[in-house]
Amino acid sequence: MTLVCGASGVGKSSIAIPLAARYGVPLAEADDIVTALQALTTPQQSPMLHYWSTHPEAQSWAPERIAELHFAVADALRPGVEAVIADHIKFGAPVVFEGDYLVPELADGFGGAARAVVLGEPDDERITANLRARESDRGDQRHRARVSTLVGAQLTKRANAVGMPVVPARPWHDGLDRVDRALRGWRRSA
Repeated sequence: MTLVCGASGVGKSSIAIPLAARYGVPLAEADDIVTALQALTTPQQSPMLHYWSTHPEAQSWAPERIAELHFAVADALRPGVEAVIADHIKFGAPVVFEGDYLVPELADGFGGAARAVVLGEPDDERITANLRARESDRGDQRHRARVSTLVGAQLTKRANAVGMPVVPARPWHDGLDRVDRALRGWRRSA
């Protein structure tokens, strides 16, 4: 089980798709789990999973506050994501799993059967350009990019805390190889 973590707009999908192909395993997206859980629950049952749709004003909050909310949503998703990871491990069904709400510590606690990498991009302007290219109809994107930079910094700290690798998103031409090397070189520390 391989988790590709990173903030929105850093290039997770651009790495995860070819990584899954290289490993000969399926790709799973955390966003699909979020969508399914939102369809199966109400805002009263799972307030954090529905926060963005029930509090549209949150999009205009300070980037630091939005980043905190991002991790609150990730925490709300954690039991479900851990169950998916455990299921894949139990049945020997490897997968590359990527998404905005994946945090590196999700791979901890599976005795080395799960591993994570954080794809890092500390430059607001680069993330802004990435988001504009991907979602040209969503406006300026600088505010959202700042949130991503803050989320990415926190993901880096969390990866370091559990001994998972952090790989710079750029240069892009060899990103897949650098992520693959980092994952293959990772060893569970005792």
